[in-house]
Amino acid sequence: MKLIVAIVQDEDASRLVNQLMKEGFGVTKLATTGGFLRAGNTTLLVGVDDEKLQSVMDIIEHVCKSRKQIASAPTSMSHMGGVYSAASYPVEVTVGGATVFVLSVDQFVKL
Repeated sequence: MKLIVAIVQDEDASRLVNQLMKEGFGVTKLATTGGFLRAGNTTLLVGVDDEKLQSVMDIIEHVCKSRKQIASAPTSMSHMGGVYSAASYPVEVTVGGATVFVLSVDQFVKL
């Protein structure tokens, strides 16, 4: 048995959960926050038998597409009249897709 931990952008989360459930997979959804863009994302936990692992991976790949987004990136700190302020400028970043961890499960108990 495997535990899939998939971190996806909030924009993809609902469609992914719906598709996984439609295909008969149980999903636990956790609201999380990313460190890079400080943006909301969703972490999904999916327990599957080894032979169904690729099916879940295919669904994740199909639903969670990478895309470009404009984000503000801080440049430097400047001193203005005793107050430090950070200037920012827009930068294009790639978001979306999924970060997926697959863990082996030694024991699964549902009480």
